Amino acid sequence: MRKRLIAALLIMLLCMGMSMTAYAVPQITPEEQPPAEATEEEAQAFKAAQLKKYYDMPVATNEIKGWPQGPGTYGEAAIIMEAGTGAILYGKNIDDQHYPASITKVLTALVALENGKMDDKVTFTHDCVSFLQPGDSSIGMKENDEITLEQALYATLLASANEAAYAVAENVGTNAGHDYQWFIDQMNARCKELGGTNSNFVNANGLHDENHYTSARDMALIGKELFKHPEFFKIVQTLQYEIPSSGTCQQHVFQQKHKMLQPSSSKYYEYAVGGKTGYTSDALATLITMADNGSMKLVCVVLRTHGGNNYPDTTNLFNYAFDNFERIDVNGQETSEDVGDILEDESGEHSGYVVVPKGVKFSDLKMEITVDEGHTGEAVLTYTYEGNLVGSARAKLSEKYLKEHRAEIKKQEKKTKKADASDGKNLQQRLIVVGLAVLFLVLILLFIAKIRQYRRRLERRRRRHRRRSSQQNRAGQNPRRRKK
Repeated sequence: MRKRLIAALLIMLLCMGMSMTAYAVPQITPEEQPPAEATEEEAQAFKAAQLKKYYDMPVATNEIKGWPQGPGTYGEAAIIMEAGTGAILYGKNIDDQHYPASITKVLTALVALENGKMDDKVTFTHDCVSFLQPGDSSIGMKENDEITLEQALYATLLASANEAAYAVAENVGTNAGHDYQWFIDQMNARCKELGGTNSNFVNANGLHDENHYTSARDMALIGKELFKHPEFFKIVQTLQYEIPSSGTCQQHVFQQKHKMLQPSSSKYYEYAVGGKTGYTSDALATLITMADNGSMKLVCVVLRTHGGNNYPDTTNLFNYAFDNFERIDVNGQETSEDVGDILEDESGEHSGYVVVPKGVKFSDLKMEITVDEGHTGEAVLTYTYEGNLVGSARAKLSEKYLKEHRAEIKKQEKKTKKADASDGKNLQQRLIVVGLAVLFLVLILLFIAKIRQYRRRLERRRRRHRRRSSQQNRAGQNPRRRKK
């Protein structure tokens, strides 16, 4: 009976587990090495052939009709995204899963900036420093050291200090009334909210874990969101930073590691405004970089870059984007009778623009109208070129459009309300199912406990019965011994 109950319990738990998300581990092919007997010249030729193989991998955006042909990269995945529109100007394996290494820390920074305050205290617990291994990036923080969140973010983003990233996550989580794991959960939730679909983060620093991975698109979406945080750019544009000596911490001085942000470096790029480096033996070189030429704000991500070509790849991609694309403001260009005025954003500027290949006319674009709910008479205009998103704008709809589509708009609003009600009902049903499953589990556990209690009682009765029988037997034997 007991075995049957346990089997039933296991089956139920298995069924519940089937509804949980299963994460796929990136399939990493180890870098091929030249034969051991190869000469130096043969080894160099072998490596060159391997690099060419990665460089010649297909570029998806090169297949778009009328799209400028982009360069190859030594990174297995690469993307250029325009931050204001979300337009993907260059894409190579952008949804493939790869290990991010330390570029993870830009997401750590985003979640920290959204949930913490710069003057919050950050205390380094035993957990913050005990995991470090020789060779891990660190500034040498010790257990019980205390600094501010701002100082910890400088250490995280400039020095790539792994203990600082852990401390940021642990302290922000604790200050929010939770813990380190809550912060990691927020990293995953935030990535999904931004549109990421191919990532799973299990730590705040990017140290290797086979279940910690991302994609070029997902990282670009994170970089796009960071453009809303000027404090992030203040940190990453700092070339050297000092955490002064205090009663709670020794002095620490460290420098910016991203060479495209260093004016003295041969890798310096004039339009680069931010970014983060990354490397592990499993991830190879990774890099996220933001650039702004005054017209377009770009995010470039390269993953699993071979031959240490992360900087050349990024520079080539930025040059490709700035040389071949241009920004066109929607205001003054949109002539559709369906559209009235283009609305202004919070800064007082007209809200929309598109980024298109140079030479493409605004009239070449397709426009789709998504009407706001609530009879506001406003809508989002989404623009595509050859099926590729190039921008959007908010606008007032014309009276002509509203009259012609009034019935359709009302019908859509009813559908939306019905869908919302259905979602609420489905959520309620799911909660009921989960509640019943939990109740069933509790009842099974209580039943098992009752059976065990009953068996213990039965066993105690048997032991008492055996003791009485034994005592009676001894009592019956003693008189016979006296007669002898």
